Amino acid sequence: MVKQKRTGPEVTKKKSKKPKKVSVEEILRAADATADEEEAGLEGVVVSRVQDTVPQLSPEEKRVLERKLKKERRKEEKKKLREARVSTVQTPAKRSGAELALDYLSGWAQKLQSWRFQKTRQTWLLLNMYDSNKVPEEHFPTLLAYLEGLQGKARELTLQKAEALMQELDVAGSDAALQEKAPRLRQVLQLLS
Repeated sequence: MVKQKRTGPEVTKKKSKKPKKVSVEEILRAADATADEEEAGLEGVVVSRVQDTVPQLSPEEKRVLERKLKKERRKEEKKKLREARVSTVQTPAKRSGAELALDYLSGWAQKLQSWRFQKTRQTWLLLNMYDSNKVPEEHFPTLLAYLEGLQGKARELTLQKAEALMQELDVAGSDAALQEKAPRLRQVLQLLS
């Protein structure tokens, strides 16, 4: 069989029925107006004017338009709510590492069932245990008790750092920052040695 070549495109043309561009709200208002006026028996000039500008809508078209309108209203409401929230509601500040670590320590001291080991909290405590501003005096005895149970590499490194700081203290002598840390340093060294 021999194939025949097409001589031209065989496309059927459809007439486009594009309505005039009118906003969704105008269409709905006009459709509602025509329905109300017809019910009231006020036919005539007003009805014919509305029908000229807006084509009659099928129930499905009305429903689609109503959905679009409803969606637009929701967007506007959400936008207003967002703007209101931004101006009135402030997001709660995240807790600092110090607060989290001290809560971790107090949970350990109270032997809470919810307490579990957290390496980041322990690391923070070990790095900042000599600073009385970060670990207040009321928490330091609890921290010493926590250090008694310290095991493995963490214990070795803490002891090495404490010894290195003590040597710095002996060499520097009058450094104010190290002088503040001296009593805590001695207690940690005495505990871990």
